[in-house]
Amino acid sequence: QVQLVESGGGQVQPGGSLTLSCTISGFPFTSSWMYWVRQPPGKGLWWIASINSDSSRRVYSRPIEGRFTISRDNSKNLLTLELTDLQTEDTGTYFCSTDEHGRDRGQGLRVTVSA
Repeated sequence: QVQLVESGGGQVQPGGSLTLSCTISGFPFTSSWMYWVRQPPGKGLWWIASINSDSSRRVYSRPIEGRFTISRDNSKNLLTLELTDLQTEDTGTYFCSTDEHGRDRGQGLRVTVSA
């Protein structure tokens, strides 16, 4: 059974930074693409970042490109997302996921960006 356990998140002012982490078990992590998706308040899930198994390819959605960085540590089954220059529109719940639709995802991390 796939388990994704996330940590991080919180509240920051615009321009601030956060790091989100996710540990995955019960899944072929080291040979799989991994994803982050987010859910703005009152809206559905949106894909925001992907990374391939050896970190040689990283893909970002346009709203976060250049501000967020996805990375992984295959020795620890660890996926991270560094969020910088956060804006109010980045507010939402963030999930690590085994697919771009968020079908298997963690419990979610609340990120609130407000002045």
